Amino acid sequence: MSSWVSHFRTPPRKLLVLGMNAAELEANPMAAERIVHDLNADPRIPLTDQSVDDVVCCASVDYLTRPVEVFRDVARILRPNGRFVCTFSNRIFPTKAIRGWLYTTDEDRCRIVAEYFRQSRVFAPATVSRRTPADHRGDPLFAVWASRL
Repeated sequence: MSSWVSHFRTPPRKLLVLGMNAAELEANPMAAERIVHDLNADPRIPLTDQSVDDVVCCASVDYLTRPVEVFRDVARILRPNGRFVCTFSNRIFPTKAIRGWLYTTDEDRCRIVAEYFRQSRVFAPATVSRRTPADHRGDPLFAVWASRL
């Protein structure tokens, strides 16, 4: 669920991006490969089993309408012990986010994502972390991640 930017300080060796907007994906300078695909229409990721090292979902988990199905399919494409990392802040597009996301606290949102990992039954217990210092004046950044079983 990528767009025109990937938020890596150091780009991965080979970054494959997946998103709904072809123009945005083309504008992503870190991307080595691009896949245009809507996970809400079809939660199956068009990649082969155990074909990627890690998966990052940045600022998009709140838009998934079938999150547990997507999480299960992420596990399918991950190599053994691969990590799935979901990062998000408290900024959202209210017209796109799921209703449950709109009316919860930051902590509840972390719990929601951890619950997606738990319900998928294909990941180790999730780790939840606030990645910005408490005195940070900008948007907070949260990360929830787990390794494939």
